[in-house]
Amino acid sequence: MSRFIPLAGSTLYSPAWFIPFDDYARRVRSAGVAVQLDRFDDEGDGDGAWLPLDDVPVRTPSAALAYPGLGRCGEPWAARPRRHRARFAAAGYQPLYPADEQPYSADLVGVEFLVYPYDDAHPPAVVTEPRLVRLLPSVSFPYPPGLRTVHGAVVDATTRTPIANALIEARGQTSRDLTPWHERTLSDAAGAFRLALRWEGEKADEHAVEETFRLEATERPGRSGSLVVRLPQDIERRHVIEIREQ
Repeated sequence: MSRFIPLAGSTLYSPAWFIPFDDYARRVRSAGVAVQLDRFDDEGDGDGAWLPLDDVPVRTPSAALAYPGLGRCGEPWAARPRRHRARFAAAGYQPLYPADEQPYSADLVGVEFLVYPYDDAHPPAVVTEPRLVRLLPSVSFPYPPGLRTVHGAVVDATTRTPIANALIEARGQTSRDLTPWHERTLSDAAGAFRLALRWEGEKADEHAVEETFRLEATERPGRSGSLVVRLPQDIERRHVIEIREQ
């Protein structure tokens, strides 16, 4: 993937390259994905604030979303890097903002990155790498008819307050070839969730009808909860996962 776009004798660098990834379909997806770009303004009084920008990302042939020209300025040696963040939205999805190797936190509301100043003679101080942004099915995701899902809510164990943007996961492996599987979703603003269970759960033996799944919910490191779901008998039940300090 090219890190710059030549235009009329100039060079336009993109300080960020985002690759939206449909976590349910397991494929790259940029169609129907909207991105709001913000810049952190800390030059006035107070602690600073995020300001929305009008910049619209460019979709590349490889389905990445880039911002060519962002950071281009006069006298870049006199300017400093500026904090930016990208917030993603797509119908039926919620974005999972932490990168794959980072711990999950429901407080994250975007992907933050630094924009380094540059001009034609002075390229940016840092070369960026493509960043995968996973899109997880939301409560309103249009699952195909007949697909097995379980639903419920994530709440604080003490106050019973709904917890928004909690990560709900189920893991396992198939019995025949022991292929690992991983399903996940995020709770909505009211703490509600709906999770697909496309693969088989644990069974007492190969002829057993009952399947067991362990659902785990995480608000942030050190605050999580879990419960066991047994199918088919629990398919219609509203499952409440309580979050507490671990």
